[in-house]
Amino acid sequence: MALKAALAQINPTVGDLAGNAQLLAAAARRAHAQGARLVLAPELALTGYPPEDLLLRPAFMAACAHTLAALATELADCAGLYVVVGHPHQFGERGDVRSKSVVVHKRFNAASVLAGGRVLGTCCKRELPNYQVFDERRYFASGREAGVPPLVFEVAGLKLGVLICEDAWFDEPARAAAAAGADVLCVLNASPFHIDKIEERRQRMAERARALVRPLLYANLVGGQDEVVFDGASFALDAQGRLRASAQAFADELLVVDLADDGMPSGALASPLPAPEAQVWAALVLGVRDYIGKNGFPGVIIGLSGGIDSALVLAIAVDALGADRVRTVMMPSPYTADISWIDARDMAQRLGVRHDEIAIAPMFDAFRAALAPQFAGLAEDASEENLQARIRGTLLMALSNKSGAIVLTTGNKSELATGYCTLYGDMAGGFAVIKDVAKTLVYRLARWRNLQPTRRADGSTGPVIPERIVTRAPSAELKPDQTDQDSLPPYEVLDAILQLYMEEDQGIEDIVAAGFARADVERVTRLIKLAEYKRRQAPPGIRITHRAFGRDWRYPITSKFRA
Repeated sequence: MALKAALAQINPTVGDLAGNAQLLAAAARRAHAQGARLVLAPELALTGYPPEDLLLRPAFMAACAHTLAALATELADCAGLYVVVGHPHQFGERGDVRSKSVVVHKRFNAASVLAGGRVLGTCCKRELPNYQVFDERRYFASGREAGVPPLVFEVAGLKLGVLICEDAWFDEPARAAAAAGADVLCVLNASPFHIDKIEERRQRMAERARALVRPLLYANLVGGQDEVVFDGASFALDAQGRLRASAQAFADELLVVDLADDGMPSGALASPLPAPEAQVWAALVLGVRDYIGKNGFPGVIIGLSGGIDSALVLAIAVDALGADRVRTVMMPSPYTADISWIDARDMAQRLGVRHDEIAIAPMFDAFRAALAPQFAGLAEDASEENLQARIRGTLLMALSNKSGAIVLTTGNKSELATGYCTLYGDMAGGFAVIKDVAKTLVYRLARWRNLQPTRRADGSTGPVIPERIVTRAPSAELKPDQTDQDSLPPYEVLDAILQLYMEEDQGIEDIVAAGFARADVERVTRLIKLAEYKRRQAPPGIRITHRAFGRDWRYPITSKFRA
């Protein structure tokens, strides 16, 4: 064995420089105690990812430089240890050129090697992603444009070349590192999760390893940051692109890998990836846990309706936070079915959460009476339906203000896409857990969760979501005998159109040509456009697809384009 390397899959918090440095130091010391002489930390591990406009503040950049130097000093007693850390960087006096209307960036997304109490070398990211959730060209200049050479350093006779995330997806940066003598490619990453991303990532890195005939170490961030979840799943590949070791997904871990004299990692293929539903569930749980924990909320409040969406959000919240930090409130209206009361109570009891019931009929009647002169001679419509949702939103927000707990909204991606959600009603809250989960996936996740062995609050083992919630027709219960499909295509059709139009950017004619009824396609795409103003006012929510409403979707509210 030539070298024992450690991939530090840590969960930093954006802006917590001191706390993140402590995480890095602790991981480095654990690795050193296990005999490691190389520690590879994730991209921008010192700041957390993405730091966004914090990078525009000179005080933040100065604090980053100070913290990096302090971290190097702190690890000086770890003899023979080399730590590669991701951080933002500026060279000397070459800062931003700034005015009130223009900023010319001289900042870099960088990685530095720390050893012996010093910073031995620094490289800068060459390929700056500007798609999906990434916006790096707003903040950084390319290391290529600045003439910053590849970073290759030697440990135990092996030459190690450093790449930063996107650099490993392109030929030139990796070839430059190989040309500079790298025996092993060390890739720092802040690569966010979406469905199928873990497998795609491994395949692309395997192509890179095979193309250059170099082993590859891949250290990825883990944790939730606002809308984005990082899955970790760090790994080591041999020069043939074969997986030799991998860390858990969605968990902090220090993955220690033995490298032979030629840099080849030892070890056998790690356990297979979890099923897609299991990955999505883990992402949602981690996203909730970190949003609540990192922002210091004492707990969460959920409006529990007896329907599938709020049931799913409740199950996720309890898995993330524990029953003692979750509170549910049932707010029946005159149109609430008895089975909704029963099923909501049943689920709250199964999970052992505090459950309260507040009837909204008296408030609904008061609103109607107050509005009667204004509504005189007008037929009942969505106005009366939305009143009920807004009464519920007001009650939940009052409980949130009084307790400090945050309201989790329960709307799914299908509803948000088509505008089947009420501003200041069911959209009222602080965090939208299933904002990127289409209705068909809601059902898949509910069925998957019910198959997992779970000890319920009464000591029994069994499903946490009552079966009737999963099997009954979905309804907002805002008027008599209402179901969602009264005014929408079947969810299988709706979600398929949504995926083609929103996630795959196909036009109306393409979707019709794929076999969907023109009336359905035109209606769904029209609803998507009309609901844009609502989505701008929605709370942030967890991203689990490659195209989510939020950072991924930046469409104008005012637009006449219809194709």
